[in-house]
Amino acid sequence: MEAVKYAALIIFGLGSGVVVSAGVFSLIATVALIPRMAEKTNTENRIMLYEEAITLGGIAGTLAMYVNFQIPVGHIIAALFSLCIGIFFGELAVSIAEVLNVFPIFVKRLKLRRCVSAIVVAFALGKAAGSLMYFLIKGFYSMI
Repeated sequence: MEAVKYAALIIFGLGSGVVVSAGVFSLIATVALIPRMAEKTNTENRIMLYEEAITLGGIAGTLAMYVNFQIPVGHIIAALFSLCIGIFFGELAVSIAEVLNVFPIFVKRLKLRRCVSAIVVAFALGKAAGSLMYFLIKGFYSMI
């Protein structure tokens, strides 16, 4: 009976992972993040490399959640890596907002035409403060 239980857990876990990863990759494809960044950097001929890097990064991230391993790279490389992750998620958030036209609707409904730049800076500072608290306060992630 235990074997059936574990087999069901494995099947449901793998199925859930496939569905979630398909959703994430379809979101990235929908907002055209990769082609847009390639166009901005004049590297359209490397789009396949970017797509493969994102796929391998997703696989590596998934493995990192389940396999306990460490890569001894030091604090500086870890900080640079974290900065690159933050830049990617920032670009993804801006791309999603651009596709959905969130900011124009938000500004129009709340009549905030004069302080749009202050709102964007506040979002960025809030995100930075949250990230710093997460990484610098030991055990902060377990407080939530």
